[in-house]
Amino acid sequence: MLGAVIHIGVNIAAGLPHPPGENVVDELVARTREIAAAGVRTAWLPQGYDQESLTVLAAIARDVPGVELGASVVVVQPRHPRVLAAQAQTVQAAAHGRFVLGLGVSHPGLLEIYDIPFEKPVAALRAHLDVLLPVLEGRRVPGATGAGSDPTETMVRGATPRVPVLLGALGPVMLRLAGERADGVITFLAGPRTIGDHVVPAVARAAEAAGRARPRVVVGLPVAVSAEPDRVRAEIATAYASLAALPTYRAALDRDGFADPGAIVIAGDEDEVAAGLRRYSALGATDVLVSPVGNEKERHRTLELLGALATPACGGDRVG
Repeated sequence: MLGAVIHIGVNIAAGLPHPPGENVVDELVARTREIAAAGVRTAWLPQGYDQESLTVLAAIARDVPGVELGASVVVVQPRHPRVLAAQAQTVQAAAHGRFVLGLGVSHPGLLEIYDIPFEKPVAALRAHLDVLLPVLEGRRVPGATGAGSDPTETMVRGATPRVPVLLGALGPVMLRLAGERADGVITFLAGPRTIGDHVVPAVARAAEAAGRARPRVVVGLPVAVSAEPDRVRAEIATAYASLAALPTYRAALDRDGFADPGAIVIAGDEDEVAAGLRRYSALGATDVLVSPVGNEKERHRTLELLGALATPACGGDRVG
């Protein structure tokens, strides 16, 4: 039942207990070991208000070899771009080249916890990239003078290859920025119509116009191998309700004709889940970022399926 190739990654924080266990770093390291043992080759970690994701990923990098590690995503406004560049390069050195940096701008009502107003988010991200990207690429930051302005002073030894940068984006201006200046895009609560008719064409056009390589399109999806898919969808509709009310996500759900976020869940038996993932590959996505949902048994079945789909015996990461 092999079909289109797509890279499979797992959100290692999905279902993390609140409050977490005795040591959240140990728990996230253990989860990454579990997905690696299953055969999945990418682990993604979002940034919340609690543990610092880049620090955790550096710890994971030293304990779990051979797995790509991605931040999905780090909010830029509270961090100076030079500080973030140093953090990203340090994680890349710890990971020996397996790190991917996802960046975002948060949402109104969420960013204010940092005492930063949600104003001109695209301009904020563009200004951040103006400094971050030259540092990551070993170039002088335009206009920079004095101490720390020489590229040799900001390089982290061992941070090779260059850290890939993806943007959390759904709006047309942010998608254009991702195509023009970044290596791709990460989405959340974006269904098939949004991905196929909006995200993929917009970011691909921008990348082509800028003379850049085909962008990576990472689609974040809740997934459950379950005999009770309707129950799982109802649980996600409730659990994600506050996120679905945010304007950016509400617009994406409306574009897909989804009344609530439960409709975006890929759920069913193994064949149904594989077919649901295959659909996103056909729409132009390069990756799925899976948040396993449902009960513990269902999450285990989901991880088993993802590992089977991603094993080298299947010719790489394949779904279908």
